[in-house]
Amino acid sequence: QVQLEESGGGLVQAGGSLRLSCAASGRTFSSYAMGWFRQAPGKEREFVAAITRTGISTDYGDSVKGRFTISRDNAKNTVYLQMNSLKSEDTAVYYCVTSGWGRKTSDYTYWGQGTQVTVSS
Repeated sequence: QVQLEESGGGLVQAGGSLRLSCAASGRTFSSYAMGWFRQAPGKEREFVAAITRTGISTDYGDSVKGRFTISRDNAKNTVYLQMNSLKSEDTAVYYCVTSGWGRKTSDYTYWGQGTQVTVSS
């Protein structure tokens, strides 16, 4: 019912910034909360950030608080993840998610294919 497509990943040097985008199609974008997870090599999928349906409230994983900002533009059916002060440990595949709320992978129904973020040290 909902399709998600991430973009904006790439290679960045430690201390730099990157902005990820997730474009949604299918059911009305504004109907759902949105979020981001990531998975680094050898690690389990980790919660990054989430934003409510209206964009009023947000939640962040402990490892990214103060560095990452999630936002959304419902008119463009797009959610963003602004990543600042990037560290090598931020290297991971980042996944856009929707139709849920929480910090567990099982809290969400729809997942994008992921976009690779690589931070060089």
